[in-house]
Amino acid sequence: MSEHDEGRRAFIVGAVGAGAAAGTALVPAAYARTHRARPADTPRAAGEAADPGHADPLDGHGVFFNDDQAATVAAFAERLMPRGVGLPGATDAGVLSYIDLALAGAYADQQDVYRRGLAQLDAFCRATFKAPFVKLGPSDQDDVILALEQGRAGGFDYPTAPAFFNILRTHTMEGMFADPAYGGNRDFAGWKLVGYPGVQLFYTAADMASTSAFTRAPVTGLQGQAKAGQSKPGSRKA
Repeated sequence: MSEHDEGRRAFIVGAVGAGAAAGTALVPAAYARTHRARPADTPRAAGEAADPGHADPLDGHGVFFNDDQAATVAAFAERLMPRGVGLPGATDAGVLSYIDLALAGAYADQQDVYRRGLAQLDAFCRATFKAPFVKLGPSDQDDVILALEQGRAGGFDYPTAPAFFNILRTHTMEGMFADPAYGGNRDFAGWKLVGYPGVQLFYTAADMASTSAFTRAPVTGLQGQAKAGQSKPGSRKA
């Protein structure tokens, strides 16, 4: 990982760490509605459109994004929050899943922003580099992201380039650090980065008196409990 990547990671982690964990406007009902599991013996047929009511659980996307859009968002988020040595990045934390679910639920009013923004991003990359964003190397991807942030990317009207950058950055941070119930922060990746203990049913007197880092794992939500139960020998899938 380059010094540039390390600096970006440090900035984002530091910004979130100051607030313990990022909050979101998503509601659990939106997650539950879009993540009813498709039966294991009925895989999606080739070319079959995603059904918002029966999305493959935690498959990364399929509720709102098509494959090309999903690949672009995943690549963009990974450059904003790149994987480090022994440290998770946006892909590891399931940021794409978070954004995809959000756009099918509580952030549905931003669907057109993403459709238009991603189309404009693709057009800019093709005009400048003769290739879509996902085909560019990390250095060129960073140049594109910086051009968006600074308003130097041509061809953007609505959303503007800086507005689209800010939306993607905000949603990437939410996907990294929000409660895993919303589809991101997989395996508490973001919380572990900032040392946030998550939900705890209680703190012992020793916990309160300790000056060492808190290490007990967050309380696993219903989604995590169900996933763990399905993985046990002899467990029955729904």
